[in-house]
Amino acid sequence: MPTALITGAGGGLGAAIATALAPTHTVLLAGRPSPRLDAVAERLGAPTWPLDLTDTASIEASAEVLAELDVLVHNAAVSYPGRVAESTPEQWRHTMAVNVEGPVALTLALLPALREARGHVIFINSGAGLRASPGMASYSASKFALRSFADSLRADEPALRVTSIHPGRFDSEMQRDLIAYESRDYDPAAFMSPATVAEVVANAVATPADGHVHEVIIRPR
Repeated sequence: MPTALITGAGGGLGAAIATALAPTHTVLLAGRPSPRLDAVAERLGAPTWPLDLTDTASIEASAEVLAELDVLVHNAAVSYPGRVAESTPEQWRHTMAVNVEGPVALTLALLPALREARGHVIFINSGAGLRASPGMASYSASKFALRSFADSLRADEPALRVTSIHPGRFDSEMQRDLIAYESRDYDPAAFMSPATVAEVVANAVATPADGHVHEVIIRPR
């Protein structure tokens, strides 16, 4: 079976993406070691792939073991809810390190394996990567940058398929933090489920070889 590596695989959406791809792919569950990641690995019978997106040296070393990679899903991300005046340089640095610099480093490290397989790179972006919203300053900036990187990768590596997924709000820990910042009550039913977004990812991956999905925008009904 083809191989898919998913970052942030211990979280809600990462685990859902791994579950959606597991019937058709050998999935590698990338993330920092944790009981949550181990639980997903046990449930899917899949190996874990230790990954710290802020440590580029370890990324390069880990990538050396993969000769071919069919699908790379950049899912891991962080967010610090807050308007510009409330943000700190440290928050900006960490957001950019995890949301932009880490995916760039991982993509570069895995580029030979992706080229060998004529692979597919999926970026889990956000509606915030299309339009900035109040209270999401550093997160929006990072997602705009990630979208630009995806576009550049698509232009520079024509043998690869590169897709940006821009979901609206879906049920997640990040969403809970944002709603708490907005001083509102959290209602999971008001948002998409992670499984819905994961199915969009799986559908993009399943696109026949003569098609190339550049961008998908999905919003809650």
